[in-house]
Amino acid sequence: MIEKVKQTTSEKLLLALFIILGILAIYIFVILPQKCLFIKDYDPNKITFQNPEDIVVLNVDCGNIIIKLYPEISPKSVKRFKMLIESKKYDDIAFHRVIKNVLVQSGDLEFGKKDKFNYLYIGSGKSGFGTIKSELNNQTDFKIGTVGLARTNKLDTEDSQFFILLKDAPLFKGEYTPIGEVIYGLEILETISDDHRREYVLRPDFINSFKLLQD
Repeated sequence: MIEKVKQTTSEKLLLALFIILGILAIYIFVILPQKCLFIKDYDPNKITFQNPEDIVVLNVDCGNIIIKLYPEISPKSVKRFKMLIESKKYDDIAFHRVIKNVLVQSGDLEFGKKDKFNYLYIGSGKSGFGTIKSELNNQTDFKIGTVGLARTNKLDTEDSQFFILLKDAPLFKGEYTPIGEVIYGLEILETISDDHRREYVLRPDFINSFKLLQD
């Protein structure tokens, strides 16, 4: 008859340590790199919108960000934004400027294209359609999720670049043109790659597609 060998306390502790290390290894090398693993995606076709003509859908690797536009607040800017979306100008464009937990910025159509990304000039590119006038107001709060048009340090230089806030920015009120707000998928924006050493990202994420809901 074979006697059952009992584990010593040291062996049990060692086994427990190996199990814990194994779980940590799985988390670090398998789960953690999958940044989209626990992120909910939103299907706009399963949501009812009050004004569907003012809804646009920004798709990135982790899913859809659904944005409600402000045509009644910034009519000329929203018209430009819709035109660029409808003509697919934003597809494959980089999130070239990302400040973690503050904002993400994209829309450099000249130097931000995936197959023509230019590290030297990124952020200074134009759309080819010319600049438009700033549409500022003191009523719209720049809260988390607000979408605004980026510009230089001068007014009336808005073009194609836009930013989305990941935190409230009250100082932006009356300084930038608001064009909409994220109503679904704000948490997806938090997965966009950033570079903790600088605002401009060397290995950026890209917009997969940007569409009007009623396309």
